Formats: sequence, C-alpha cells, structure tokens
Amino acid sequence: MIVRTLQWTDFPGVADLFFSRFDEIPTNPDLGLPVPPERPTLGEEAEWFGREQKEILEGNRVTVVAEEGGKLLGMATVWRLNSHAEHRHGGELAIHVLPGARGKGIGEQLMNEVLKLCVGKFEMVRLTVWSINERAQKLYRKHGFVECGRLPRAIKRGDRYMDQVMMWRPLPQPSA
Repeated sequence: MIVRTLQWTDFPGVADLFFSRFDEIPTNPDLGLPVPPERPTLGEEAEWFGREQKEILEGNRVTVVAEEGGKLLGMATVWRLNSHAEHRHGGELAIHVLPGARGKGIGEQLMNEVLKLCVGKFEMVRLTVWSINERAQKLYRKHGFVECGRLPRAIKRGDRYMDQVMMWRPLPQPSA
C-alpha cells in the first residue's frame, strides 16, 4: 500500500469512497461520518472534485490517499478554514477509510502523511468527531489532538442524538 497526494486521475476512486458512506449506513447506523440526505449525482461529485483540486493548486488544501493495487482505500484532507487573515493559519481535518480496510493501520498512515504535508501551510489543525466514534478519537489523540469542546446533541441520525467532539493540535513550524 502507498500513501500519496491526490491526483486528477483519482476521481473514480474518490467518488467510490464517498458513495461507500451511503452503502454502509443500512448495515452500520453508528457510522461516525456525515451522510447527506440524498446521494449526489456523479456530475455533482465531479464538480466537488474539481473544486477540491483548485483549492489544492491554490495552496488551501492538502489531500492524501491510500492506494493498493490501483484501488483507493482511504483519504485524508485538511482545508484552510477560510480566507480571512485571522483564520488563514488554521486547517480542518477530515479522514475516511473504506469499511473493509479499517483496522489495518491505513488511517494511521494517512494521518502521518497529511499532517507532515501541512507543516508550513498551517499552524494548527482542528477537527470534529462524533462521540460514538471512539476508534477515530483514539487515532486523533495518538497524533497529538486534544479535546477542546463538546457540542451536545449536535448530530441526529434517525431518532438518536450524538455529541460532536471538537479537537485540535498545533503544527510544528518549519525552521528558517
């Protein structure tokens, strides 16, 4: 398996990765990832992918993928919080690994690479994670993230509420 930066040719694998959320929900209602109310079209997903690539080219996003045998198994991305001068130092992290590939260290490798590539682009990274996603919280703590807040009942899936846990960590700054 290799972990590398996202490429234009990765669109089919990225679309499959995103669409896997919709397929997983019926068998895993505790999936700690947001799922839009409706599955987007492939065209809508292509528009999103194009915007993602534009942000990468502009230096406002860092995205890595895990690939094995030509198949994408996971993706991690950090995007600039917004363009305001007061917020440009921060990034927001998201990570997703295919269901059959979880528990094999792929998330660990994605985190290592995306955080390494963020040094010099961001001064801090934050994330939110669902309170039920203990495996992800453990991974984030291992990588230096600390909880900085909790929003009760922020997520509602069906008739079940979950807290949203906010975490952050500073990034080392490159030496001059």
